[in-house]
Amino acid sequence: MANIYEALQRAEKERDRKVSGEEVGVPVQPRWEDEAPKPAAPKPSGFLGGFFGRRAAQRAEADAAGDINKRRISMLQPDSYVAEQYRTLRGRIDSIATQRPIHTIAIVSANQGEGKSTCAINLAAVTSLSVDRSVLLMDCDLRRPRIHASLGLEPKVGLGEVLTGQATLDDALIPVEGLGLHVLGVRNIPGNPSELLGSVEMKNLVAQVGERYDRVILDTPASLGLPDSKTVAELCDGVVMVVRADVTSRNDVQGVLELIDRRRVVGMVINGTSLSRRLYGYY
Repeated sequence: MANIYEALQRAEKERDRKVSGEEVGVPVQPRWEDEAPKPAAPKPSGFLGGFFGRRAAQRAEADAAGDINKRRISMLQPDSYVAEQYRTLRGRIDSIATQRPIHTIAIVSANQGEGKSTCAINLAAVTSLSVDRSVLLMDCDLRRPRIHASLGLEPKVGLGEVLTGQATLDDALIPVEGLGLHVLGVRNIPGNPSELLGSVEMKNLVAQVGERYDRVILDTPASLGLPDSKTVAELCDGVVMVVRADVTSRNDVQGVLELIDRRRVVGMVINGTSLSRRLYGYY
């Protein structure tokens, strides 16, 4: 039992190092103390090695580009089934907004990889298509931001710099060509993300952009295990929860609803259903 516990501890430390950006490599698997490391498989050399290496790099590049395109499907294919589902969500939020003010909306999910950033980008995109409506997409994931890369943007300053007084809001805003949409991204990863998101400066910033824009969409980190998502959700008028079919467990959904004020929930997005996989393969 001691060996198992120590092995799991080592694996957890390796995971934390990767998340913090100290190391990038293949996933580390726990191994027993008395197990000798297995020799690495020989790599092809010469012409074949170069050929297969290039093919692997091309596949990796294509996969990365595919992932980015999935996150902005409403912009690339505005008439698609997926885009129409986001318009339906936009319509639901607009309907609720006739009963109470909804200017700021936090997008939350239980865990990483459930489609939260995809939802934030596409909901912001279809909302910005409305006539005479200004929209801000705000990346509040100060640990693993995705918004600027997904949209092909390179922020000079971002949310962290605005919250610490190193830049103004106007300095950090980036317009998206062809849409009534601005993006407040993340430039540098701060050492104290939870403290920044829970600061008075963050509260004032959300209030400021809520008055300045007709709708503000805030992408947040995964809810379970981190305080960040709850902190941001409490500053917003509404919350949209994202779950992935056959992945997000009932207990995880219940856990998120217990963390946030469920009265703020204005919608739920289910990714990866059998119908959408059959129609589009990825969403």
